[in-house]
Amino acid sequence: MFRIRTNSSHTQISTPFSHRSRTTGQKLSGSSFMAETVNPHRLQIAIVGAGIAGLSAAIALAHHPAVDVHVYERASELREIGASIALGPNGMRTLERLGVHEALDDDVAFRNKSGFPMIYRHWQTDETVSVDRHVGPVLPLHRTARFYRAHLQECLLRHVDPTKIHLGKAFRSVTSRKDTKRLVITFTDGTTSLPADIILGADGIHSAVRTYFVPESSTARTGWVAFRSVFPIEHVQHIEGLPDEASHIWGPDRTLFVSKLGRGLFTVVGSWQGRPDGSESGQVTATTTAATSEDDVYKNAVWDQEGDVEFLKSLYKDWGPVGKGIVDATPWTRVYPNAAAGKLDTWILGGDVAADASANGRDVWTVSNVGEGGFKGRVTLAGDAAHAHGGAFAAGGSLAIDDAWAFSAAIMHVFLPAPVSQPPTDENITKALRLYESTRKAHTDRVMDVVHAGNKKKAARAGGGEKVTETDEQLRERMKSRAEVAWIHEHDVVKEFDRAVKETRNGPRNTVEQS
Repeated sequence: MFRIRTNSSHTQISTPFSHRSRTTGQKLSGSSFMAETVNPHRLQIAIVGAGIAGLSAAIALAHHPAVDVHVYERASELREIGASIALGPNGMRTLERLGVHEALDDDVAFRNKSGFPMIYRHWQTDETVSVDRHVGPVLPLHRTARFYRAHLQECLLRHVDPTKIHLGKAFRSVTSRKDTKRLVITFTDGTTSLPADIILGADGIHSAVRTYFVPESSTARTGWVAFRSVFPIEHVQHIEGLPDEASHIWGPDRTLFVSKLGRGLFTVVGSWQGRPDGSESGQVTATTTAATSEDDVYKNAVWDQEGDVEFLKSLYKDWGPVGKGIVDATPWTRVYPNAAAGKLDTWILGGDVAADASANGRDVWTVSNVGEGGFKGRVTLAGDAAHAHGGAFAAGGSLAIDDAWAFSAAIMHVFLPAPVSQPPTDENITKALRLYESTRKAHTDRVMDVVHAGNKKKAARAGGGEKVTETDEQLRERMKSRAEVAWIHEHDVVKEFDRAVKETRNGPRNTVEQS
């Protein structure tokens, strides 16, 4: 078990990897961090959010001699929140590059012994109908793995200097210092950050950083609700035929994901489809009013709220003995309502980068908020904050880790790891952020296109109010003809970065036009 918590004067971190707590010496009380001085020549980076993307970025830049990184997290305590998370070969490879080797250990990472990333089972017979396969060469250590999210966060935290993490700091706004052009974040508690040359918004799908600069990019409910549970495997070990590999069980109108996790844990993810925002038009937008129905019992659900395990059981009462047995033995559950936002036209925020998105409909949001002081192009995003697709294909964790690596690679490419005697220039900051965007945005835009297309189909189906039936033969065919997603899970971020570097030499490309 691990915790980072704040008290009146110190941040404390303890993990199973250490036998004593370490204090940061950084006071979190008071009105501001501004009394502290920063090196005028070193690149100062403020990361908003201590999730997977934010921590990975902090790790990637930790040893750069010309960069200082501080992480600001809205929670007052980093605690064990969330449920299971999967990382594909792309995320696993990048964790190894970052030196987070303990996250690849079988103690916390569960991999299917068959080598298949996912097994697809029938809801009544429990037979294997189909499997996912790795397409390219994948080392056993990099095969798709499932984690308890807290275990993964624990591994990442071990590699971050706790003096660089500031808790209880919820983003409110950004201003620019006229003398240095450095940015200062104001938090909701009235305090301010240390001055920064670059802000990396890694504060999740409901990103305050993103919506500050792009107000129209607020998320909208897709109607899909996940019931996630993580518990000791002893609760389900009595079930005959309990899958010993990560399995996605498909039924006519819902699915069930089950898997072992590290350290003797087991996860269950049930699903329920309500009506999405904008379901009357089959669109998922950020401005429409949520459609309601008498059975839309979770339309006002809050992320990570306690769920009704009896309701979960009712969803699977007609399933076969394995699926029903697993759900019936699930001791508790928590609710995670899905949400999504449209693609951004650019990840370089702060003005001077807005594009005409009218040709792209409401799927692309333009940048409209220039910070006080007129700063331009010194803010960017990573993880769900950058690509708020709402979760699909278990891709979010790896996308976030690859974002973090690409961001750090772009910084290190432009700001060489050597002592510096001059402050960072606007030109170099823009060059680094464009290189990062060029490496990642086209790929994540493609992911979002696929996910949003699926959301629209679900929205149209839910908005019609009719129960869609299919034969068993049709269900099996749907399972076998599902989308091929190896291009997501085996994406090579290093190769893409090398390509982006070469293209940058010939001038930046227009990411708006790419798909």
